[in-house]
Amino acid sequence: MRVTMKKSCFKNPYLLIIVLIVSIILSLPSAFAQVPDRSKPPEIGPPPSMKLPPIQRFKLSNGLRVVLMEKHEVPLVHVELLVRAGTVMDPPGKEGWVSLSTSLMQDGAGTRNALELADAIDFLGANIYTSSGYHSCGVSLHTPLSKFDSALALFSDVVLRPLFPEEELERRRKELLTELMQWHDEPRVIASVMFGDAVYGNDHPYGRPSIGNEKSIRGMKIEDVRAFYKKYFSPQNALIIVVGDVTEKIIKNKFEKVFGKWKGDKVETPPFPKIEQIKERKIYLIDKPGAPQSEIRIGRVGSARLNDDYYALLVANTILGGSFSSRLNQNLREQHGYTYGASSRFDFRLYPGPFMAGSAVQTVITDSAIVEFMKELERIREPVSDEELTRAKNYITLRYPESFQTIAQIASKLIELELFNLPDDYFTKFVEKILAVTKEDVQRVAKKYIDPENIVIVIVGDKNQIEQKIQALNLGPVINKTIPDVLGPMPVLE
Repeated sequence: MRVTMKKSCFKNPYLLIIVLIVSIILSLPSAFAQVPDRSKPPEIGPPPSMKLPPIQRFKLSNGLRVVLMEKHEVPLVHVELLVRAGTVMDPPGKEGWVSLSTSLMQDGAGTRNALELADAIDFLGANIYTSSGYHSCGVSLHTPLSKFDSALALFSDVVLRPLFPEEELERRRKELLTELMQWHDEPRVIASVMFGDAVYGNDHPYGRPSIGNEKSIRGMKIEDVRAFYKKYFSPQNALIIVVGDVTEKIIKNKFEKVFGKWKGDKVETPPFPKIEQIKERKIYLIDKPGAPQSEIRIGRVGSARLNDDYYALLVANTILGGSFSSRLNQNLREQHGYTYGASSRFDFRLYPGPFMAGSAVQTVITDSAIVEFMKELERIREPVSDEELTRAKNYITLRYPESFQTIAQIASKLIELELFNLPDDYFTKFVEKILAVTKEDVQRVAKKYIDPENIVIVIVGDKNQIEQKIQALNLGPVINKTIPDVLGPMPVLE
């Protein structure tokens, strides 16, 4: 057939010419299409609108609150049990109590020991894990929909029937002591611990490590762990967040059977310790002999999450140090080559968390890097440009949908909503609020929350190489410390 067609084309020259013309046109790039202008970046379109399924709320017969968002695109379910008890609840002398107790909940539950429980979870292709933060702790479940019933049974064992075996406490204790040992050789950790102490004080819940210290870890007893669970794990002090391929009817039915008989008392929340703002500039120099780099942390008390200045602070920090194109990174990395990266952030918590800027820089230019940090902290208090404002808003708003890609991410966002008592339309109005921030807003919050005259500067590095240069800056008194001053003596494992 092909041969016949080929011969017929040669017999008809007009047909051959038409075929050749059509072939040439089809083989060429579209001559009629507009050639893109590659001399400048493409225009950035408007941020996408955030559309999420409605948030559904209901209570079980025992008063346990449930928050549900249906997502039927993928046959998966994510469940979060949130308990309003975080590391700020650690009593004096029992630092690390909440963190250690919560982690032990997954080390055996129901009729299974730690290994049997882990095997049962793996067999289902599910994940169950515990976590703790400053103001909450909890248990998480991520499972295929087809294994939801079996996974929920294991999840309820962890939540309602943890075994707290003594041998697992000893294993966890050794892990924590080993971690404390490793901290002594990690400048980043040393700097972070010293920064918290310098800003809040070591006796404040925000100023100490959440895992505790050697004395508190060694002194923790299994009775302490069980006392934590008994005191705080109650349906009156908890809520469950569900995101996935389920409906309210299904969840109500399953959860009533599993959690409906859970009983517990109402939990009284103790008053939170007062936070004092930094009222002078101090430098803390922690000696790490032979260190090729210096870890720098600069900051003060920042802002709580529930604050009308929240959106303006996000924009201001993005300009200062919250993105690759930020002032700090462009100055210290791109312009001066002092570091691979410099950044800043506001850690928004239930109560005012810290504002912190930091980086790891070459030892020999530690003083020069601090000079540039201080310049940028002063400059952000001046009016920002229209270009910077627009770029920061684009960075925040165009990236925002990335936080909602998976059901686990959405569940995390719902935890934020509940923990900080945010309105249900918070997610859909977020972009609108960011776009409403003005240059005047940025300057106002920068002046209010970033004060280079009243700030702490923490440096972990080789004292012999950097101390004199740091003192020559005349930024304030230099307080010398050793690593054991910050972390305590290095633990000795038995």
